[in-house]
Amino acid sequence: ELAMKSLGSEGLFLFSSLDTNNDLYLSPEEFKPIAEKLTGVAPIPESEEEELPDPSGETLSVVAKFQPLVMETMTKSKDGFLGISHVALSGLRNWTAPAVPLSVLLARQFKAFLPPKNKVDLGDPWWIIPSELNIFTGYLPNNRFYPPPPKGKEVLIHKLLSMFHPRPFVKTRFAPQGAVACIQAISTFYYTIAFRIHAEFQLNEPPDFPFWFSPGQFTGHIVLSKDSAHVREFRLFVPNSRSLNVDMEWLYGASESSNMEVDIGYLPQMELESTGPSIPSVIHDENGNVIDSRDPSGEPIHFVFEEIAWQQQIPWEEAAQKLEVAMYPFKKVSYLPFTQAFERAKAEKKLVHSILLWGALDDQSCGGEWSQFLPCFVVCLLLLLCSVYLLLVCWLLQECFFGVLLQNNRENEFYSKLAGLHLEKYNFPVEMIICLPNGTVVHHINANYFLDITSMKPEDVESNLFSFSTNFEDPSTATYLQFLKEGLQRAKPYLQ
Repeated sequence: ELAMKSLGSEGLFLFSSLDTNNDLYLSPEEFKPIAEKLTGVAPIPESEEEELPDPSGETLSVVAKFQPLVMETMTKSKDGFLGISHVALSGLRNWTAPAVPLSVLLARQFKAFLPPKNKVDLGDPWWIIPSELNIFTGYLPNNRFYPPPPKGKEVLIHKLLSMFHPRPFVKTRFAPQGAVACIQAISTFYYTIAFRIHAEFQLNEPPDFPFWFSPGQFTGHIVLSKDSAHVREFRLFVPNSRSLNVDMEWLYGASESSNMEVDIGYLPQMELESTGPSIPSVIHDENGNVIDSRDPSGEPIHFVFEEIAWQQQIPWEEAAQKLEVAMYPFKKVSYLPFTQAFERAKAEKKLVHSILLWGALDDQSCGGEWSQFLPCFVVCLLLLLCSVYLLLVCWLLQECFFGVLLQNNRENEFYSKLAGLHLEKYNFPVEMIICLPNGTVVHHINANYFLDITSMKPEDVESNLFSFSTNFEDPSTATYLQFLKEGLQRAKPYLQ
């Protein structure tokens, strides 16, 4: 109360965003972002993980490629961003190029991607940066501007993402956080490592309110020697194959409970790529003498690298799927495309469980607190897949449904009807639906209602949601399981 009286709501908002330990005092470390902003001088960050330059070590040149968000893909653009202040979107509109177009890094810094000793099998994932959030821990605060100092293996990821924007958050506010990797190929001296990173950026600074920019995922691969002395290839990028691949959220007030605006859009390109293999920073002749990096004519010396003979490897698609399941265990359940799900449901006399949502279910482009119930989804389905009335599962983007509805030929008439039945039940942001093979919806639940129910104590819920016997302790799993059970019961008369 005293802080509110002294600073006002706006000032308290800024103060609390800097007061990372919530002790109502700003340490020099906490005040550093403001000092850097006012003085324009940023000290060189110190980290125990940083390696001193090795005169005989190799360096890798990495270029950043960036095309800004297509503003017309945001849903708010359809009404000309009516009611949205220009200031709120200023950080987004002004981000038109990478912060650091070219960076030279030590090859040995990429040892962060090397597997632990117990993870040397193809496709066996491990965490580079472990996720610290789950359905029990909640999520991290929204009212922050400056990322915490990176530690350990976060240092390299932070340095790479800082090439795009100066304020990357290596750990996202919502689960699943972190970075996961697996071996895609093995040779005598080299690995190809596939990886997936969940990170986000803070585009605004005080006095503006926070604006969070969360790409669906960063993925890519690195080819490096087993001793990390040499990097042959490196590429990191945001996939752009989907029509929407970035979640955006911005606050309209000076507290964590302030109203938040949410939108989603399309980012054409966000990519880092090595210009070639890493090369020695200092060249020695056969006698150990340092020689010039240019030949007598002044041309740079060209290095010739041996071709790597891979002894074992798996396709990129398989490696990516392993990483996806590590991030999202619910992907252990097999999913079918919308049309195939209903074809099989009709042939096998099964129900269809659809998840209709605004963005993608298996990346961060449809972020938010509701996504945290997804880990319980796989638990429930693995149980119910053993039931008499089985469910075929599909998930789909709401935008894709409009494409189905616009198809007028007879071949798609049935699917257009199915899409229409689903859209009749859809409410933002996510609708979980159980329906018959003919598309008739027998049960559905909205993610917002789901969150309201699971945030209440069981004794306060005026329904039988928590009245059944269950071995699960968390309300999210219990509620979702009950929803699926109710759908099966409601469908029985139609299936007999």
